[in-house]
Amino acid sequence: MNVLVVYAHPNPRSFNHAILEIVDQTLREQGHQTRIKDLYAEGFNPLLDGPGLVAANTGQLAPEIRAEQEQLRWAEGLVFIYPLWWFDRPAILKGWFDRVFTNGFAFRYGPEGYQGLLRHQKALVIVTTGGGVEDFARIGWTEHIVRPTTDGTLSFCGVRNIVDRVFYAVPAATQAQREAILEEVRGLARGF
Repeated sequence: MNVLVVYAHPNPRSFNHAILEIVDQTLREQGHQTRIKDLYAEGFNPLLDGPGLVAANTGQLAPEIRAEQEQLRWAEGLVFIYPLWWFDRPAILKGWFDRVFTNGFAFRYGPEGYQGLLRHQKALVIVTTGGGVEDFARIGWTEHIVRPTTDGTLSFCGVRNIVDRVFYAVPAATQAQREAILEEVRGLARGF
């Protein structure tokens, strides 16, 4: 299948980038066609300003947003790779959703409520954190880390087969732990 991999980390030498490389390599080995959307490397503007909101609501989208939507139309599967910052996605990824997942393209409101319009076969969401699982469990957040992306965005917009995985305490991980994470990532991509 055609898989769009959306990556949001500013450091090309980060562990998130190693995850990106494993995902892309494994998907290609499995026979999938991939396109990588590296939001920071592309310099994507995440700001949905007043004129942009009016344009989105009237269907008068900027050419760069139409190009982003064409990439989504090309894809049958989606992969998102990002670090958790302040209990959410990096602003550049949140802004990408804000600007690209527009009413009439990704969802629609009607008399019966909302309708998700995306028909991607599946999505994989991979998140890394700085804190350990115990830190998040103590404040009751382990089940909430991915929900803004999985439930609040993808499921809302019609994607039904969503797999997510959070890798905790990545900055403190040993080399052996990092290798184990990358092997697990390889397994997730093989299962795509």
